[in-house]
Amino acid sequence: MEQELKRINKYLSEVGYCSRREADKLIEAGRVTINGAVPEMGTKIAPNDIIHVDGQEVKNTKQTFVYLAFNKPVGIVCTTDTNVEKDNIIDFINYPKRIFPIGRLDKPSEGLILLTDDGDIVNKILRASNNHEKEYIVTVDKPISQTFIERMAGGIPLEELKKTTNKCYVEKLSTYEFKIILTQGLNRQIRRMCEYLNYEVQTLKRVRIMNIKLDMPIGEYRELTKEEFKELNKLISESTKEYKPKAVKKQPRRRH
Repeated sequence: MEQELKRINKYLSEVGYCSRREADKLIEAGRVTINGAVPEMGTKIAPNDIIHVDGQEVKNTKQTFVYLAFNKPVGIVCTTDTNVEKDNIIDFINYPKRIFPIGRLDKPSEGLILLTDDGDIVNKILRASNNHEKEYIVTVDKPISQTFIERMAGGIPLEELKKTTNKCYVEKLSTYEFKIILTQGLNRQIRRMCEYLNYEVQTLKRVRIMNIKLDMPIGEYRELTKEEFKELNKLISESTKEYKPKAVKKQPRRRH
């Protein structure tokens, strides 16, 4: 009977050590060993192989996964690198298990971010662009015009990222405040969009990720409910994992 082989990055995510993306970085930096040898990217491992990261053995001792919703304060950085960034999300929460954030929320922003030790769900959520709605409440430095709302909703060219933002839902809430729902996750996207239209973001709060709503005080976290987790998995499973180009219909040949 053949042993089941598994990519090293998938193994590290499944046992809750880190996400696959973080695992690739560790492998690339030569910080991972398999049976004492530094592996190449994409190396597969057998169940009896011994894995070390930074000299510490990584064992599959998982029982149940943790899924947290956290209300991130302004000034906290969404990184697991506790050695580099003192105001990091991991030290702030100080959870008894090793967890990591799903996606990012930049330092000057606040609001909802999900954390887990389930590496597989991280990849599924980050890929689930179809149903991965993120809702934000934003205040800006000057009165919001109808033109601003229409242009934000219609798509903004971001030259530094060489991308134009997707069409999205934008609603004016008050003179200086609006709501925006994105399915993209470009770097500093909302701030860049506002800057393009000569507005400056004063406050930015994420209030929803897919079906999970922000409902805890700032700086506090809670576990996802069974209902939330069930609905989250449904949204992930209904999303397209890969881009599939549309089939091009062949034009019938003209008869001469």
